[in-house]
Amino acid sequence: MTAVSEQVGKWLAEFTRQPEAEPWLHQLREAGFRRFSELGFPTTHDEEWRFTNVAPIARTAFGFRPAKPVLNLPGGVKQLSPDPARLALPSNQNAFAALNTAFLGEITVIEVPAGAIVEQPIEIVYQVPASAEAVAVHPRTLILIGNHAQCAIIETFQGEGVYFTDAVTEIVAGQGAVVDHYKVQQESPQAYHIAGMQTTLGRDANFSTHSISLGGALVRNDSGAVLSEGTEATLNGLYLVTGTQHIDNHTVIDHAKPHGTSHELYKGILDGSAHAVFNGRIIVRKDAQKTDSKQTNKNLVLSDDAVIDTKPELQILADDVRCTHGATIGQLDAESLFYLQSRGIGKKEARSMLTYAFAQDILDRIKIAPLKESLEKALFEKFHEYAQ
Repeated sequence: MTAVSEQVGKWLAEFTRQPEAEPWLHQLREAGFRRFSELGFPTTHDEEWRFTNVAPIARTAFGFRPAKPVLNLPGGVKQLSPDPARLALPSNQNAFAALNTAFLGEITVIEVPAGAIVEQPIEIVYQVPASAEAVAVHPRTLILIGNHAQCAIIETFQGEGVYFTDAVTEIVAGQGAVVDHYKVQQESPQAYHIAGMQTTLGRDANFSTHSISLGGALVRNDSGAVLSEGTEATLNGLYLVTGTQHIDNHTVIDHAKPHGTSHELYKGILDGSAHAVFNGRIIVRKDAQKTDSKQTNKNLVLSDDAVIDTKPELQILADDVRCTHGATIGQLDAESLFYLQSRGIGKKEARSMLTYAFAQDILDRIKIAPLKESLEKALFEKFHEYAQ
C-alpha cells in the first residue's frame, strides 16, 4: 500500500459518514475527494511545501465536525443560500482545498449589495470547542461584494485542544469596491491550521487584507489576489511564533491587467525553536503595463534556535513596470536595548518594548479600533512571555 493510499484511507471512512446532501453538493464532494485521492498530502519534495512538513496532519486520525460559524452581519448585508453555479472545486493542485471541498457542509455565503456602504464590520468567527477526540473542520466562505460597495470583514479562527482547521475563503469584489479584510488566527497551541484565501478584484477596486497569526502548532496561510485594470491591493501580515511552532505564509499577487498597484508588508517575530516561512510571489502578466508593486518581508529573531526561510519572487512578463522586493532578518538592536536600560528600564522590559515596537507598524494599519485594541492586548501578553 502506498503512502498516498494510506493517507486517503484514513479519510475515506469519515467521508462516507457525512450526512446526505443535495445532488449538486454530493457531486461536488465526490469531485473533491477524487482530487484529494489523486494528490495525497504534499511532502517536502514538493517545491511549494519544501519547508513545511505536514506529516503530523497526514498521520493523525481526525473525526469530522461541521464548521458552523458565528456571524455578525450589519444591516444591508445578506446571507445567501449556496448557489451551485458559484461553488466549484478550486482549480489549483492543492490537496487541502480538495479536502475542504470533499467535506463541504455548512457553506457561508455573504453578499454586500452594489453601492452599499457598510459602517460596521462583517464578523465571521470559527470556534472549535474542546473535544475528547481530534477533530477536523472544513470552513468554506464565499463573500460577494457588489460594484462600488464598501465594507470591512473580520475572519477569526479559535479553538481548544487538538484539531485541524482546513479553511477556504473566496472573495469576489466588483468594480470600484473598497474592501478592508482581516484574518485573525488564534488557534490553540495544539491545533493545525491550513487556510487558503483567493480574491478576485474588479476594475478600480481597492482591497486590503491583514493576516495576524498568533496561535497554532502548524500553520499554513495561502493568500492570493488577482488584480484588474486600475486595481489597488495591499497584503499585510504579522506572525508571532515561539516554542516549536511552525508557520508558513505563501502569497501570490497576480497583476492581470495594466495600471495595477500592490503593496505587501509581512513581519515576523520568532523565539524559542520556532520556524517561519515566507514566500511572496508577484506576477506581472504580459499586458499588465504600468504596474507598480512593492513587497517587503522583515523578521525579528529573538533566539539562536529559531529559523526563518524567506523567498521573495518576481515573475515579470511586461516591460513598463516598477517592481521591488526585499527581505531582512535581524535581532534586537543592541544600541536601542542599551539606551533603554540606561534609562532605568530592566532588560526584560526593554526587550518587550522593542519587540512590540517592531510589530507596531502592522498594528497601526488596522482601521477597526476594537480589533486593534484586542490585538494590542494579545500581543502585549505574548511579548511579556518572551521577556521572561
